[in-house]
Amino acid sequence: MSDPVEQRAHQRLAVAERRLARTPAVTLAATGRAFWRYPSPWIISGYLVATLTARVVVGGWSRADLLAPVVFLVLFPVVEWLIHVFILHWRPRRVAGVEVDTLLARDHRRHHADPRDVPLVFIPWRALLWVVALPGLALPLGVGALVGAELSVALTFVMTLAVVLLVYEWTHYVIHSDYKPRTRAYKAVWRNHRLHHYKSEHYWFSVTTSGTSDRLLRTYPDPATVPTSPTAKDLHGRGAGVSARP
Repeated sequence: MSDPVEQRAHQRLAVAERRLARTPAVTLAATGRAFWRYPSPWIISGYLVATLTARVVVGGWSRADLLAPVVFLVLFPVVEWLIHVFILHWRPRRVAGVEVDTLLARDHRRHHADPRDVPLVFIPWRALLWVVALPGLALPLGVGALVGAELSVALTFVMTLAVVLLVYEWTHYVIHSDYKPRTRAYKAVWRNHRLHHYKSEHYWFSVTTSGTSDRLLRTYPDPATVPTSPTAKDLHGRGAGVSARP
């Protein structure tokens, strides 16, 4: 095996396998308890409780309340892909002599450099507050008012967003934890995201599904045909503190 990049990839895999062999089996319950030690799940849960309370107070349940979640869940894999590609993998650039970068992009580069740094697995809480306040609340309610949607339906949409955010954070956290996949469905999701981190950052952008949006948007190649990327842990080759840990 002459390619040094491939050699490093196989070395990292061997280290990871040895570490897993030495590590006692981690239960899902223990993983869940650790999940709640971080601020993001609590912020999203507070957002969910607030929107659920508002929805119950407003009342007026109808069939339209089923439509909002269905539409959101159908679109979410594509939305997740777009956010991952164009926001999280944003390449810093200079505009009028000023470097344009974002907190989300910076933290995501750090996440790729060390996928086992747990705080970096979560949406940064400062960015999350903006997500909750603007696109998560003001935007759906404002658009709903513009198109004449009832407040009740707009609140159902916002409540669905809160649930999806919590599922996203949990899924991403479990993938990067020491919990070993046990079901076929979770193994597929786990493998898809691990390929993105350890094989090539240019493919496999889905997180909460096993490549749903990747198949649609042509970023789901056969891993055997994809060379291991030398910048999978150093997005854009910026030397952002690449870690040797697998």
